[in-house]
Amino acid sequence: MKIETLPLAQAQPTTRPRRWKKPVAALLIVLLAGGGWAYMQKSKAGAAPAKTAQAGNEKGEPKVDVYELSKADVAQVEARELRVNLPLSGSLAPVDQATVKSKVSGVVLETSVQEGMNVAAGQVIARLDAADQRARVAQQQAAYDEAAARLSLAKKNNANSQALLKQNYISQNSYDTTQNSVELAQASLNAAKAQLDLARIALADTVIRAPMAGVVSKRHVQAGEKLAPDMPAFTIVNLRQLTLDAQVPASEVPRIKVGQEVRFKVDGFAQRDFAGKVARISPTAEAGSRSMVVYVAVDNSDAALRGGMFAKGSITTDKSAASPLVPLSALRTDKGQQVVYKIEGNKVLAQPVTVGMRNEDEGMAQVTSGLAQGASVIVAKLDGVKPGSKVRVGVAPVAAATIPAKG
Repeated sequence: MKIETLPLAQAQPTTRPRRWKKPVAALLIVLLAGGGWAYMQKSKAGAAPAKTAQAGNEKGEPKVDVYELSKADVAQVEARELRVNLPLSGSLAPVDQATVKSKVSGVVLETSVQEGMNVAAGQVIARLDAADQRARVAQQQAAYDEAAARLSLAKKNNANSQALLKQNYISQNSYDTTQNSVELAQASLNAAKAQLDLARIALADTVIRAPMAGVVSKRHVQAGEKLAPDMPAFTIVNLRQLTLDAQVPASEVPRIKVGQEVRFKVDGFAQRDFAGKVARISPTAEAGSRSMVVYVAVDNSDAALRGGMFAKGSITTDKSAASPLVPLSALRTDKGQQVVYKIEGNKVLAQPVTVGMRNEDEGMAQVTSGLAQGASVIVAKLDGVKPGSKVRVGVAPVAAATIPAKG
């Protein structure tokens, strides 16, 4: 039996199951999970203070070393007069106004002025046909001359009678008759002179003159029209002095006194303030509105205002001396005492003040003591800003340090 030896096959590595890989992989997974958990715990630990700080912002105010205030939160005390006003309104009317009427009848020959023209006192503004008046003057002049001649004759007869009486050629009765004739002739002469004067006045009245200086507001006649006595010819107004007829509630009249200052505005003069003074107060109230009329004298030397304009303003019923003024919003009450939060050296101080007159419309109050001109006070109601707090003014507010206003 032949035994053959087969060639040895190439050596193959013995394959054994690698049981160690699974534990290693598991260990790596555990290590990675542990590292991740530790990282997450560390991150949570770092975020916890931030969350706590955020919760602190939500639950309460953070502690701020310096509060930054805007300029609108602070006001500077100024010293001036404080006025308490009573509103009023009404229309303007000229104090001097005249309607020129004809005194005689006649046809208008000419008119020399028109509406809006200035006239001087005594200026000729119209002429009437004077033919009738001239004829009457001539007639009365003749009557006067006749009466004068009769008086002259009566005086001569009286002189002759007096000479005859002295020689006893006539009786006393005859002399008295001639004396009486003189007196009658004198009376006739006086009557004739009066009629002559009237005729001359009528002749002069055919020339119509302005009775005062002013502005022609209305021309009632034209050339060629006939005027009768007492017919209006022109209306003239003097605009240098006006009266504001203003109505105020009757309940407010006790506050009004003659001489009080009045300031008002007129449509068309938005940038200009006009002034006047209370001149008179009506003694009775209007039946419908239960208001009373207050007459305000207005000086209009520049003739800017016109009659009939509507004015709206106020009467100064009370006025203080020049004193420091603070906004009403700056006043606070601390332990039953009025104080303001004053900024001094970038620090808030509770400054006690004594308040006098108040003006609710203007929102200001007079400070009689405790505060001087130029001081800075806080006008905004800010949470957290208390006496002793440090502040900085004039910087744009920062969210973390800005104190929110109440309300």
